[in-house]
Amino acid sequence: MKVIDFVLNILWLIFCGIWMAIGYVIAGIICCVLIITIPFGIASFRIAGYVLWPFGRTVVERRDAGAASCVGNVIWLVFAGWWLAIAHFLTSIPLFLSIIGIPFGWANLKMIPISLTPLGREIVSTDQRFAGW
Repeated sequence: MKVIDFVLNILWLIFCGIWMAIGYVIAGIICCVLIITIPFGIASFRIAGYVLWPFGRTVVERRDAGAASCVGNVIWLVFAGWWLAIAHFLTSIPLFLSIIGIPFGWANLKMIPISLTPLGREIVSTDQRFAGW
């Protein structure tokens, strides 16, 4: 399974991963420049790594996330989340139009929830998905 994940990640990187990761890095830099939004910048950089190399990893909700992450997600959604979600949607359209890109289009659409609400979530290996999370 690791070989398949590696091949899928390479294809993903070529077709859409690098462009989406650049979008998240730009959002992270903007958030880090504004001192008060540094936690959003850190979350954006974390998601950029996931968007760059997604296969073999998954997103789980953190059990210790509280009300602060909920409030932070609302702020993130208003200022950056919807832009990134639109980018995921628009990137998935040409992938769906090609036969080989359909699985990557679905993977792109599956990333929309974390682009909208990144706080209170953690990116883990698919092997660790059910191990105490």
